[in-house]
Amino acid sequence: MTILVTGAAGFIGAYVARALLARGDRVVGLDNFNDYYDPALKHDRVRALCPTLDMRTADVADRAALDALFADVRPVRVVHLAAQAGVRYSLQNPHAYVHSNVVGFLNVLEACRHQRIEHLVYASSSSVYGRNAVAPFAEAQRIDQPLSLYAATKASNELMAYCYAHLYRLRCTGLRFFTVYGPWGRPDMAPLLFSRAILAGRPIEVFNAGRMRRDFTHIDDIVTGVLGAVDHPPGDDGRDPPCAIFNLGNHRPVELEHFIAVIERAAGRKAQRLDKPMQPGDMPETSAEVERAHRAFGFDPRTTVDEGMPAVVAWCREYFGAKL
Repeated sequence: MTILVTGAAGFIGAYVARALLARGDRVVGLDNFNDYYDPALKHDRVRALCPTLDMRTADVADRAALDALFADVRPVRVVHLAAQAGVRYSLQNPHAYVHSNVVGFLNVLEACRHQRIEHLVYASSSSVYGRNAVAPFAEAQRIDQPLSLYAATKASNELMAYCYAHLYRLRCTGLRFFTVYGPWGRPDMAPLLFSRAILAGRPIEVFNAGRMRRDFTHIDDIVTGVLGAVDHPPGDDGRDPPCAIFNLGNHRPVELEHFIAVIERAAGRKAQRLDKPMQPGDMPETSAEVERAHRAFGFDPRTTVDEGMPAVVAWCREYFGAKL
């Protein structure tokens, strides 16, 4: 089966591409290698995790290039992970989010419709719960009060996918990811930011006096969930329209103070702290209810931060070295 993975040089994308290749699928990757963070890390990530991947370079917001790619590759299923990520950056560069996450997503939907794709799996986010969030976050909760433009674009993706499932019978599955971490992770997220700073003896910024909880989810558990979703298209169960939404989280929120302590133990040094007020757009807690994903495809995340974060710290020490 031919599967197109967009955002394949990204953190989740490269791991997903590796897993699909390992089980024997034909996989084509797409990425624009933008400079939201150092493109060298993206190239290194692909070389390390999926060096045999058939990687193409284009922007999903480039409609002509995307249509040409679909016509050439003729994928059976699509895993759409390309997006402009980051809550805080959406305060600085909102146009990038509409470009990638709205225009780009529409282009993907249209390409899937015209190429009669069997199943589209796409990345949503735990951020969509916004002001309506009641822990644990369940998929049936309302998502009409986002706290950031990033969250608003992801919520719009879910509405757009529903529309295409209803109008064109395009089978769509949205995955709400909860704070994914692991080696080769995104350098703008707390697991790498904190690990690098503590290893280097630089201060870390601790928001809201550390009174925050995050549902940190290890990349191995996320990949298992993504492949489970890919293999179980909605509609076979009589769902009408054929679309579904699933949380992919660890369902065990971790206090920020404990998370920092785990990194300190792995790094062998205490963190220097700079206390900061709560950032606009941030949520004080994320917590995933994952029973729906468990029923649908056996999703059962197991990795705790105590087990997963030491490997992240070790990878940071090895990869960044003197550039910590």
